[in-house]
Amino acid sequence: MTDKTEMNKRMEEMAGQLPGVMKALMGLHSEVVKDGALSARTKELIMVGIAVALRCEPCLWKHVPEAVSLGATREEIMEAVSTAIVMAGGPAAAYGSLVVQKILEELNV
Repeated sequence: MTDKTEMNKRMEEMAGQLPGVMKALMGLHSEVVKDGALSARTKELIMVGIAVALRCEPCLWKHVPEAVSLGATREEIMEAVSTAIVMAGGPAAAYGSLVVQKILEELNV
């Protein structure tokens, strides 16, 4: 089972146990990622940077593929990682190099 598949399964289980909370979270997510003053692609790239800074691998398995599906390039994703490195330092560099590269390789980007 891939990390993304496992994460989706866990999120479904959470939705079964916390339906109101998860419905509210998904509603918030849907509202936030809509095109607005910032494009949905730009917002996904921001979330990639935040996920690296927070060292949230499941978040990266969600937001890197989503950014790619919205047209983000490898270069744009790596630039988002670079912003996380500025904000979070060495641990973000180590984490970003491991996880994001692994995801991009799996996506063939």
